[in-house]
Amino acid sequence: MATDLTPSRENPSGLRILFVSNLFPDEREPYRGLDNATVLKALQQWKGCEVRVLSPRPSLPLLPAKEWRARVEDLDMGPRFVRTGYVPKVGSLINHRWMKASLSRPLAETHRRFPWDVVLASWLYPDGWAAVNACTRYKAPVVLIAQGSDVHRYLHMPARRTCILDAVAESAGVITRSKSLATLLADAGADRAKLVPITNGIDTAVFKFVDKGTARQTLNVPPEARVLLYVGNFLPVKNPLMLVKAFEKLCAQRGNEHLRLVMVGKGPLQGEVQAAVARAGLAERVHLTGPLSSAKVAEWMQAADVFCMTSRNEGLPNVILEAQACGLPVVATAVGSIPELVDEPWKGGLAASEDVDGWVGEAGRVLLGPMDKLRIAGLGATRTWQSAAERYFEVLQGAVRGSGNDS
Repeated sequence: MATDLTPSRENPSGLRILFVSNLFPDEREPYRGLDNATVLKALQQWKGCEVRVLSPRPSLPLLPAKEWRARVEDLDMGPRFVRTGYVPKVGSLINHRWMKASLSRPLAETHRRFPWDVVLASWLYPDGWAAVNACTRYKAPVVLIAQGSDVHRYLHMPARRTCILDAVAESAGVITRSKSLATLLADAGADRAKLVPITNGIDTAVFKFVDKGTARQTLNVPPEARVLLYVGNFLPVKNPLMLVKAFEKLCAQRGNEHLRLVMVGKGPLQGEVQAAVARAGLAERVHLTGPLSSAKVAEWMQAADVFCMTSRNEGLPNVILEAQACGLPVVATAVGSIPELVDEPWKGGLAASEDVDGWVGEAGRVLLGPMDKLRIAGLGATRTWQSAAERYFEVLQGAVRGSGNDS
């Protein structure tokens, strides 16, 4: 979830950053790449950086062109959305070159008005490769961001793997959103010295520990209820139907008559989730809220007993950091970088992807065991966007100094 970061010009660093990635929000998709927009705002606010954005929008050829509009809160970064061709799967041999060509003119036009000091490019393929290769003529360093699936999935695809390793080799450095992403890239042959893990920040003014009883009064949740909470899109990769199956099994166990499941979000599987809940006879025990604001999500995290995730694939989910900041133990599938966050029994439990019985077992253990919510909440105390921006700035400034272009 994002926080409202108002740019500040106090103690400006003078560092001019060009951000390049398809993972940047617009009016129609306000949550797309929201973590990227938030860290850019943090660099503006706390480090006085100037930022401009070029956001390629991959589109299937021959389809009508879309119009993308920037969110009002991003207008100060002058986002420019650039259509580029994209073909799924078989396009691995051309998509990166397509994006490079599409960026050529927008880069030249942007550079005339905004001669950047450093490029920050998120999503290693095709965006990272395209940025590194399209920006060669501008003599400014390019720092890449590894998000998650661009490493977890794409390193297993030979053509994309080659492009990713080439981009890393030509870059000034790579920020990875988790330690495991850095390990995977290094094991694949990337220069370890270039890899810098930086975890996303969270809005600790919103996501914080609050007495559960107080939170439940606000939401009208009975004190005897045991609340499982899901926050995410209803997408196949998030596997919400597995959670419904697991919840059905938990409800069938003796002593779980007060279990409730709250699911926050929306998506194409929402109808199937509702149908599965109805078939299981659980309509009165499952509450689908639809999308909620960050403040309302935080209230549910403060009121719940367990945070649930059943994804088939993940990077390092910010929503787990937010849940932990509210003192909520997590039961999740051990995919992506999640094991970095749930690495002790007192933080929750993990099961293999698609392992419903294993997940149910871990959820039962967590529900029965005494959880130290204040201790869990302490995990989020230092995970602010300001601290993330400080580390990003160190990497970016180091890249500029290393290139010899700093003034």
